[in-house]
Amino acid sequence: MSASIDIQDEKLVVEINGPDKLLALKSRLEIPLDKVAGARPGAEEAHWWLHGMHVGGTHIPELISAGRFYWFGEWSFWDVHDADKTIAIELRDHRYRKLVLEVQDPDRAIDLIDGALTARVH
Repeated sequence: MSASIDIQDEKLVVEINGPDKLLALKSRLEIPLDKVAGARPGAEEAHWWLHGMHVGGTHIPELISAGRFYWFGEWSFWDVHDADKTIAIELRDHRYRKLVLEVQDPDRAIDLIDGALTARVH
């Protein structure tokens, strides 16, 4: 089940949908846009079987990665079933270094985030 992404009130809002709310131990993330560094395709990274030390949530390699992971001193949040529909959202000065999320349309989600970041600069 893919996550939903929106921009609301200068925040990136991520809704975790369906049973993934329980699997990830999280239903919603709100990240101020000034903490978002950018978004990129995440399929290559999502195909790796190791995402770090799994701490809270569910991880069954090649089936689901949902929840928090700790890797070389940094936290990340994952919600991925289909690695080919994944984006990685890089963060700065936030408890998570990145979010790795399966979304319905990765190109559209990246364009939405990049457009919001570009609009903040102008």
